[in-house]
Amino acid sequence: MEVSRIRALRGPNLWSRHTAIEAVVTCAESERAIAQLPGFETTVRALFPAIGPLRASPEHTSVSLAHVLEAATLALQAQAGCPVTFSRTAATQLPGVYQVVVEYSEEAVGRQALELAQALIQAALDHSAFDKDSAIAQLRETDEDERMGPSTGAIVDAAVARGIPFRRLTKGSMVQFGWGSRQRRIQAAEFDSTSAVSEAIAQDKDLTKKLLHAAGVPVPLGRPVDSVEEAWQVACEIGLPVVVKPQDGNQGKGVTVNIVDRAHLEVAYAAAAEIGEVMVEKFLPGSDFRLLVVGNKLVAAARRDPPQVLGDGVHTVRELVDIVNSDPKRGEGHATSLTKIRFDDIAIARLALQDLKPESIAEKGRRIILRNNANLSTGGTATDVTDDVHPAVAAQAVAAAQMIGLHICGVDVVCESMLKPLEEQHGGIVEVNAAPGLRMHISPSFGKGRNVGEAMVSNLFGPGDDGRIPSVAVTGTNGKTTTARLIAHLFTSSGLRVGMTNTDGVYVNGRQIDSGDCSGPKSARNVLMHPDVDAAVFETARGGMLREGLGFDRCQVAVVTNIGAGDHLGLNYITTVEDLAVLKRVIVQNVPSTGYAVLNAADPIVAAMASVCPGNVIYFTADRHHPVMATHRAQGRRTVYVDGEHIVAAVGSWREQIALRDVPLTRAGTIGFQVDNAMAAVAAAWGVGLNWDTIRRGLSSFANDADNAPGRFNVMDYRGATVIADYGHNPDAMRALVSAVEAMPAKRRSVVISGAGDRRDEDIREQTVILGDAFDDVILFEDACQRGRADGEVVKLLREGLANAQRTRNVDEIYGEFIAIDQALARLQPGDLCLILVDQVEEALAHLAQRVAAA
Repeated sequence: MEVSRIRALRGPNLWSRHTAIEAVVTCAESERAIAQLPGFETTVRALFPAIGPLRASPEHTSVSLAHVLEAATLALQAQAGCPVTFSRTAATQLPGVYQVVVEYSEEAVGRQALELAQALIQAALDHSAFDKDSAIAQLRETDEDERMGPSTGAIVDAAVARGIPFRRLTKGSMVQFGWGSRQRRIQAAEFDSTSAVSEAIAQDKDLTKKLLHAAGVPVPLGRPVDSVEEAWQVACEIGLPVVVKPQDGNQGKGVTVNIVDRAHLEVAYAAAAEIGEVMVEKFLPGSDFRLLVVGNKLVAAARRDPPQVLGDGVHTVRELVDIVNSDPKRGEGHATSLTKIRFDDIAIARLALQDLKPESIAEKGRRIILRNNANLSTGGTATDVTDDVHPAVAAQAVAAAQMIGLHICGVDVVCESMLKPLEEQHGGIVEVNAAPGLRMHISPSFGKGRNVGEAMVSNLFGPGDDGRIPSVAVTGTNGKTTTARLIAHLFTSSGLRVGMTNTDGVYVNGRQIDSGDCSGPKSARNVLMHPDVDAAVFETARGGMLREGLGFDRCQVAVVTNIGAGDHLGLNYITTVEDLAVLKRVIVQNVPSTGYAVLNAADPIVAAMASVCPGNVIYFTADRHHPVMATHRAQGRRTVYVDGEHIVAAVGSWREQIALRDVPLTRAGTIGFQVDNAMAAVAAAWGVGLNWDTIRRGLSSFANDADNAPGRFNVMDYRGATVIADYGHNPDAMRALVSAVEAMPAKRRSVVISGAGDRRDEDIREQTVILGDAFDDVILFEDACQRGRADGEVVKLLREGLANAQRTRNVDEIYGEFIAIDQALARLQPGDLCLILVDQVEEALAHLAQRVAAA
């Protein structure tokens, strides 16, 4: 078994909406049915009992090693605690070659699980050992390193529940919610709107106390110190017991409370000094409470108890700590609901105050405190007390957060109880924290968990706001780029700043920010990250969908122009038009229930995509009497068609008309494929809710020139002859172009063409079969990039297509695109027509512009 071409599908894809690892697996003939491998299944189950049932896919008659790889990769992740459920193995047209697809929750974990599954299979084949416990432990460790922490995860979960899209910007806790100009960003439990000044204040404990005191909030006495001697002096001034902590600290690091003698203070000072400048303040009696403020509301509260163990009269204190730390709920850091108790110098010093040592055996039932501070990060526990908080305490917590300027604030309070005001019990606020940990509220050790993530998302996005911008995805074989550009122009006409991706580049608000073929998911994600984008239009090509899936979770409108046989068939196991349609319809499957799929009714494969659309459908085609159109219209649904000299949008008895003479793209309706593109754009604009005056204005102002739609039927005048530059590169495009130019008068017709080497031989030949019946002269040129073909191979195939041409009489072969263009232009006479099928679009159009300007 050989595993090759491993891909991470990071968005909705050909197989599912799940993120997934896709691998091409080649099995030898003996490996295509594990029944041919004596004892294999028994061995693999003995090595990894959790592998589960080994089943063939519905289209397979036997279980291959590829199916075993699928099952093992999924089961290994599930055993490591990853929430994965989807997997599939599909046979390709090549014997023994399969595509294995397995969902992942973290990409690194999915890739590692695939490697471990291969190792498992090899061990079963070799009858060697496989350490399943070690494999699962590795996956768990990787998962803990990769996945979001509990605080960030809670906010993300709340956003997902509201349909708000998110993107993790770093391996850490920085996340973007929403798209474009509607986006917001967080860093753990901290909003993008929180200022650096507010965060700096929160980190300065002394300044925080001064500001809180000015706001009338009760705080303990104390001040920063520079030495142990000064610390002891301040402790004596304000009175023991005291608290020693870093002035700039978090997560309870270096904090020691209830210090009653100098020896304990010296240990505490050393621990705090490792973090930064040290502060001494009065110890307040009572319990340690954390109050969580979001915006102007208290949303959760918890009592935090210090790490402790109970004596049993048998085990030493150190052994008791080890027993408590063996609880699977306790882990390192914040990955688990509880953190392991630290057994360090501070813990030993705290034991000494209780007349205990690590080796001491305490009597049964004795409560042994390992630390005075109650932070979960040092092993403490939390009990939810949200429902007990007195309104006066809640108000003071909110006042503290607002005084510092924090939108999310963890307010630390020390007092006897939450049931009465702080002043009545000599309590006070001892700290405020930016980016507070949330797990004590989400999963407290005791009491009810609180959905604090929802409170934070509600503060970021108001009711009904999902952070999305209008988005349109466009796919198909021909017309994608022109349709995408026209839709973007309609958005711009409505006053929106538009982000657009297509095969020519990435554009934001009319400015090109990237060049080349940008019709893949990476470019789409970049547009959605841009803060100056109010609406997005994505040309969505097959390559990006196969390589990585979509760059977005869903689109408001999905447009499918057409599906043709010449669109890279034979590559990546896409061998038929039906295969291609299954891939291209991915954008249709990811329309929301409130969105629209815009489908070409005249293309039966495209029209059939309506059955997989979760939302609504707008059909378009020139023939309003087409059966699909007639049925759809009779059902009271939206259609766009041509009636006489108008494009008509209709639903029920309502109609909106746009004169074709006012749509320059169509040359008054004479260019059929541009009429189709215009109808698709009108339907998309209707689907996103643009008003009709805006749509008319946009259609009338869209010039089909080299600036607005480079290489898309750009018409020029050259010394009285008509020159048309187009990027058509497949048989369907040739048919559409022939239909268009035949509607234009000409004395003599010529065409300049090369061919893309990554097409099938029959597709390359068919282009000139079509052109040979429509043009008098044909100039063949060698493409600048042969895409895997030998020199002269493509031109040879093109010439073969002209063998039985009905009209072409003159055929020339020229090396070099620009030389071919110059020769074609030199032959033109007034009244002639020349179609130039450009390869290097930008360079060829610039070359033509120079020749036209000099004519």
